[in-house]
Amino acid sequence: MYLEHFGMQELPYTLTPNTRFFLQLPTHQEALNVLLVALGSGDGFIKVVGEVGTGKTMLCRALLNTLDKEPCVTAYLPNPYLSPEALRRNFALEIGIEDALEVPDYELVNRINLRLVEIAKAGQHTILLVDEAQAMPEETIEALRLLTNLETESEKLFQVVLFGQPELNQLLARDSLRQLKQRITFSCHLNTLSNDAVAQYLEQRAHRAGFDGLALFAPGAAKLIAKASGGVPRLVNILAHKSLMVAYGRGEMQIKKEHVRHAVEDTEGAAAVARANPVHWLLGTGLVTTLLCGAVYLAWLRGMI
Repeated sequence: MYLEHFGMQELPYTLTPNTRFFLQLPTHQEALNVLLVALGSGDGFIKVVGEVGTGKTMLCRALLNTLDKEPCVTAYLPNPYLSPEALRRNFALEIGIEDALEVPDYELVNRINLRLVEIAKAGQHTILLVDEAQAMPEETIEALRLLTNLETESEKLFQVVLFGQPELNQLLARDSLRQLKQRITFSCHLNTLSNDAVAQYLEQRAHRAGFDGLALFAPGAAKLIAKASGGVPRLVNILAHKSLMVAYGRGEMQIKKEHVRHAVEDTEGAAAVARANPVHWLLGTGLVTTLLCGAVYLAWLRGMI
């Protein structure tokens, strides 16, 4: 509703992993560089761990887009909560075995091996990306490890990148999975954003969405978002989006601390912040709801005019 008001062509702070908004912030760019180096070195297992909302799926999609320009075949599992057989069938479909659902399971590993050899002979690499890997059942992880035993005398036939929450570390620490853990040659951790990185993140996403002003967020507003979000990109997006709605409802062109405070009060998971205006806080989320409803009404009214 606020796009025209701020001169934007698309929403800048959505929760969908739109890779057009993947920014070269230090923590994420460093992780992407590590992944590309590790994959280029032929390493079998690579692990990326980050807290909820730190941008793992966005990084995964950015890596997929980068690999599309390379001589490789990529397989992507967004939901790995699968049985061992389902894992093999999904992987087989991803690498181009079209009748994978009809092939008996006892024959499937051989078909996968033949397909992987075919890909390698064509001068390509096969890479499997597993998102939310902490949800993978233990027996399925073991089945994946056994699949990676498929190799030639000189190289692995495919590589695996695991993206997961910190629970993935706990899962791999089990004694029964020690063989897989020993195969992880590269591991990186996605950190939260610093105050400066949050300010950069907010402005860069706004400009990529079409905003052409000098500064959409006042310095104090950006700092408050950084503090309340803990530097978690998902929370940054939620708070920024709500702050824009409040500012739009008031007809204002720059996001100030006051707008952010209302957004924080209306957002579960946001940290408690200094409350500079106790009167507004006593009104609670009712004021936020009023402002947001006013923004909706204003958008409707402008449409009617």
